[in-house]
This record gives sequence, C-alpha cells and structure tokens, in this order.
Amino acid sequence: MHNVIFFDDDGWESLLPLTYTKPSAELRVGIQTIREKWMRSFEGRYSYICQEYLSEKFPIYIDKENLIINGRLLPNDETVEIITQLQLNEALIFNDIIIAARLEKDELNKLSENIESNQFKAIDISEVAKHFIDFIDRPNDIFSKNGIEISKDFNHLTKNRQSQEIPSHVRVNAPHNVFIEKGAVFDFCILNAVEGPIYIGKDAKILDNAVVKGPFALGEKSVVKMSAKIYGETSTGPHCKIGGEISNSVIQGYSNKGHDGYLGNAVIGEWCNLGADTNNSNLKNNYEEVKLWNYRKEKFEKTGVQFCGLIMGDHSKSAINTMFNTGTVTGVACNIFGYGFVRNFVPSFSWGGYQGIITHTFDKAIKTADLMMSRRGILLNEIDIKILKHIFEQSAKFRSWEK
Repeated sequence: MHNVIFFDDDGWESLLPLTYTKPSAELRVGIQTIREKWMRSFEGRYSYICQEYLSEKFPIYIDKENLIINGRLLPNDETVEIITQLQLNEALIFNDIIIAARLEKDELNKLSENIESNQFKAIDISEVAKHFIDFIDRPNDIFSKNGIEISKDFNHLTKNRQSQEIPSHVRVNAPHNVFIEKGAVFDFCILNAVEGPIYIGKDAKILDNAVVKGPFALGEKSVVKMSAKIYGETSTGPHCKIGGEISNSVIQGYSNKGHDGYLGNAVIGEWCNLGADTNNSNLKNNYEEVKLWNYRKEKFEKTGVQFCGLIMGDHSKSAINTMFNTGTVTGVACNIFGYGFVRNFVPSFSWGGYQGIITHTFDKAIKTADLMMSRRGILLNEIDIKILKHIFEQSAKFRSWEK
C-alpha cells in the first residue's frame, strides 16, 4: 500500500483554464484521468498538493512515508518501474522538473525549494529517461496524446475481461477491438475499430445511424446521438451527450455537444454546453502553426501543431450558431452568443461575443451552474462556490473592460 500525493508544479498554470477548478491529475486524457491511470500501478490512498484555494476540495493526506508524483506526468511501464525503485528521501529529476519522490513526512515541504539544495537526494534521469517520460504541458497535449492514451487505457481496462456481446443489429468492423461495459445500449449504428479500439462505458448509449471510428471512448452513462459522425482519437467522460461531427477531441465529463456542428482538436471542460450548430475552426486558412493563449506567460504562444480548435474551461456555454476561430481559449463560466467569430482569448466569466463582451456577473453564473448540476442530481456546494469565487476574482485582470 502506498500513500500517493500528486503535486502541481508551475506547469499547472500553463494548463489553465482547464486546471482552474481541479489539480492537473484530475484531467482526463484517453479513457481515464491521470489519477485513475496511476491507480492501476500503485494501490493505496491518493491525495493532492495543489493551489491553496483548491485544497479544501482536494485535500492532502500525509503519512510517515509518501510517494509524491507530478500531477502532469503520464504513466507508462518504464516510468512506473523507475519510480518503484525510489528509496526513501530520494527524488527523480527530469530536465530540472521533479517528477516523483519518496519522502518522509518532514521532507515534504522541501519540494518547493531548490532541487540543488541537497535536502533530499536528487537523481537526474534526464538522459536515461528522455525516450519515455511523458508530460501534459499544454492544453493541446490532451487531444494530441488522446489516441495513444485511449489505446493504453483500453489494454489495461480490458485485460483478462470479457466484453458484453455486440448486438446483431450493430454493424461492426474489427469486433475484437471493441469492448462494451455492462448496461450499454445500441440502436442501429456503425462501429469501425480497424484503426483503434472502441470502448463503451457502463450504461452508455449509441443511437440510430451514428458512425463511430476508433480509437474512441464513451464514458459511463454518456450518449452518442442520432446520425452523429465521431472520428478517431475522441473521448468523453461520464454523463456527456455528443452529436454532429467530432474529431480528435476530449470532453472531460458532464458536458454536452448534442447537436449538429463541428468540434475538432478540442478540449472541453466539465459542465459545458455547446448550442446547436456551434462550430470551431481547427486549421488556419494559411496553414500556419496555431498560437494559443498561455496563462502563465500572459500572451499567445506557438503550439507546435497545425491543427488546434477550442479549449474551454468548466461551466462555459455557447448559444446556437456560435463560431469559434482556430486556437480559441475560453475560460470558466463564460456565456458566448451572437454572430461572427468571438475573440480567440475569452477570459473567465465573460458574457457576449463578437459584438462585445461584458462580465458574466458572479451570482448569475452560479445560478446557471447550480441549475445544470442539479439536473444530474449533483449539488453545487459551498466549497465549489468558493472555488468559483476565487476564479472570478483571480481572472479579473484579464477582463480588460472592467479597468
């Protein structure tokens, strides 16, 4: 048994707005969250060292001996093996980043100090591990790595298990590459798993005439709506509704893109809703590299990718016929509507669109969040409200119209 503590380093800020409401380890990449992936390798208790305003919802539990893991680190066999070999009060360093440590209780506070202070033994693995250490550094890494992570999660989740039977009325290609959890329901649809696995979660549904291409993962109690076209390297968390055309996108959970419209190379947070015929561009007309807003540097930065669509924080909404340009970052609790392309950086708690943006007042945003969550039988509690209040205040510097 291990006492595992995920910690957020400075890279947490580069994953905003997705990490405004949660530690990095709670982000979904592939079928599972980063935390859930690590739970396959280290049995025990899991907690967090995160931003102070998140600590009440995501508390830390400290034991006599603690395994500390960077919350942005993706597990693989090689990384797990090298972490397993850690001795007490040793830390693994990769390109000046602490990736893991095994520390006594009294040594935990030294994580925030200079790694060259010799207060614990630092082992530099930058050279030996350069081919297998894998981080989530930017929001676009989530969809870029999603196909590989779906396949890895699929292999772990389905090992030595039997899939539910594929109904005879479902047209399927490469059925050996499809896994169906208990309670999943299928209408007349097409599953093509030739280029990657298809994982259908417990009590999920795929409705008539939907076409799904792997690698693809549908979360528990999520729904693919009628005549949807879902391309590979796409995944959803639990309780999502997806429709229209979606390609290489990750929807974290409890969010809806239920109607026609295109979503591609995108990451959508929790409790979001994209209105009918919402579209995002994922390729610039001049085919140049896409730039994306970086919260840490407070400026647009090259992503290194040619395809990049929409990044949307939790609790944001778009109205019917909303258009998002290539490489748009929309913060937490935004309400976007109107004709024309909205700006490609929309601060948290924004209200409006191309015609102009004002502040989405906190009380109205909370009321909307509460109504949406209550439909799923989930309470927006005082801890959640305090987190959103902090985000509202912290993000005010980006709402230039308030100055």
